[in-house]
Amino acid sequence: MEQGWIKRLLPRSLYGRAALILIVPIVTLQLVVSVVFIQRHFEGVTRQMSRNVLLEITYILSLTEAAPDAAAALARTAEVTEGLDFTLALPGTGAARDTRWFYDRSGRTIIDTLRGALPGVRSIDLATSGREVRVLIATRHGDMSIVVDRRRFSASNPHQLLVLMIATGLLMTLIAFLFLRNQLRPIKRLARAAEAFGKGQSYDYRPTGAIEVRSAGNAFLSMRTRLERQIEQRTMMLSGVSHDLRTPLTRLKLSLSLAEEGPETEAMQRDVADMERMLDTFLDFARADALDDPVTCDPAELVTHVVDKARWSGGRVELGPLPDGMQATLRPAAVERALQNLVGNALRYGTRARVSMAATDRVIRYVIEDDGPGIPADQRDEAVKAFKRLDSARNQNRGTGVGLGLAIASDIARSHGGLLRLGTSEELGGLKAELVLAR
Repeated sequence: MEQGWIKRLLPRSLYGRAALILIVPIVTLQLVVSVVFIQRHFEGVTRQMSRNVLLEITYILSLTEAAPDAAAALARTAEVTEGLDFTLALPGTGAARDTRWFYDRSGRTIIDTLRGALPGVRSIDLATSGREVRVLIATRHGDMSIVVDRRRFSASNPHQLLVLMIATGLLMTLIAFLFLRNQLRPIKRLARAAEAFGKGQSYDYRPTGAIEVRSAGNAFLSMRTRLERQIEQRTMMLSGVSHDLRTPLTRLKLSLSLAEEGPETEAMQRDVADMERMLDTFLDFARADALDDPVTCDPAELVTHVVDKARWSGGRVELGPLPDGMQATLRPAAVERALQNLVGNALRYGTRARVSMAATDRVIRYVIEDDGPGIPADQRDEAVKAFKRLDSARNQNRGTGVGLGLAIASDIARSHGGLLRLGTSEELGGLKAELVLAR
């Protein structure tokens, strides 16, 4: 469960994940350097410098304690502190508590060092002025105020390294992002080419980028060429066979028309008609991928046209509400062919059909339901294969198909980057066919 929670937080795109891989090490390095180097190193330097100043303060205190009065103490210490960044005052004034800014890490080291060695310290002020350290120490002549330049206690601007490191890290991150974008651009182009090919669209693609991306691009182009050649060969073969078979069928029809009418002649004419219908179905199956080119059209108009044709033929078809003004890039003739097959199957094996349509930003979904016997769940994968007829599932006495209707619809769905799903209609009780097309 924890892994699923982590996966939901991670970016899903390759660009986002690559950016995360890039940013996490940089941020981690910044934190490690900040904690280990700045804290430990500068605290050590601050402690050492504070001890050096502490020696001078201790000597000044010894002179002050040895002086007979406050004036003599100031005179003696003035001689010692000449040329040094010391300011002395007797009696001293100031708050009797230590003050520093919360972000002043070296200031805490200064306070700890001075208080650890000077028992008479009353207060250490680091907040009044960022450039000075004000120490109030009790002496026998009164409180002495010592003001020392902050630069004598700690390195000046200790956070410069951190700022420089962050600025350099941001600059390097920006450069890495630009380089990363250039490296991911060929992968995105390959993904668009593969997506367009899955939808049956033409996309001009040339492999670019790194060696591995070029290799994947060349492999994709070879695969696309082989698939297009196989589709073309299948279309030519089935078209040629169907065309060649029409000639003897035409001769049979001519001979039957000249023969004496009778029961046997009528049966032979029905057989010839069935053979012609099968040949037309073979041609539709062969041309399913090449009926027309993708164009921008209204998907609702396609299903409306199919339903109107089914009603003119006497079928009971209900049409659900359709979205208005929708546009999508489809093959209109191919989509109509797929819908005709699905509606025709619904009316062939049932008494009525219901057609509905739904759409999102990514897909278009046509749903065709009937009140027929349906198809068992364990046979639905076989039902969409070519030349499969499920005698136990559908009433074959109601139709003379050859098992290509669902296969054609499935091929057309795949050529649009979608799929054909079969299920059970909850309201009508028969088959529920969902034709899902990518927009």
